[in-house]
Amino acid sequence: MPSAANILGFTLLAIVIIVVPGPGVLFAVGRALVLGTKPALLSVLGNALGVGVQIVVVALGLGVLIQSSPTAFFAIQVAGAIMIGYLGIRAIMQRTESLEGERARPHSRSTILKESVVVGLTNAKTLVFFLAALPSFVAVEDGDPILQMLFLGALFSAIGIASDSTYAIAAGKARDWLATSAKRLAVFRGLGGLALTLLGLYMLYEATVPN
Repeated sequence: MPSAANILGFTLLAIVIIVVPGPGVLFAVGRALVLGTKPALLSVLGNALGVGVQIVVVALGLGVLIQSSPTAFFAIQVAGAIMIGYLGIRAIMQRTESLEGERARPHSRSTILKESVVVGLTNAKTLVFFLAALPSFVAVEDGDPILQMLFLGALFSAIGIASDSTYAIAAGKARDWLATSAKRLAVFRGLGGLALTLLGLYMLYEATVPN
């Protein structure tokens, strides 16, 4: 297990990375505005599961191999951007659907979870963060490095779930209030879809345009 100092240091770093609105927060808020609170919370869980796979990959030393392969890393970046962009465009196209129609054609929980796992799994920014941060807070004298990285990764995921869920619940509450007006609901669904689409475009830009 990592030392208390390393746990504290990593926790503070993780809070700064997670709580400040970024891709994870925008994804949670966008899903809440489009689908509602419960599906958004399921999306947060799915995203965390995808990120969890990244943590295991990095802890086992496979993350370095992925980052060292420009083709593999580029494919992950583009896949994540396309997935989020697709969800955003779909939300915009379905923004005027009535609540009755939405209930008649409910979004499958498994579909929402699978989509969100893919988003988390293909988040190149978190992969880079784990590659840089996890080894920095591990000390050989504190035990098995792999177990230490898995512990810190689980801590990161717990903070992420708590933060993203808070944003998702707040956005979902706003959506529920707006649901009393079909026009207002359509506008906010459109805004949620637009946020996801712009996030996808930004991620695609980051992947294709050299820094």
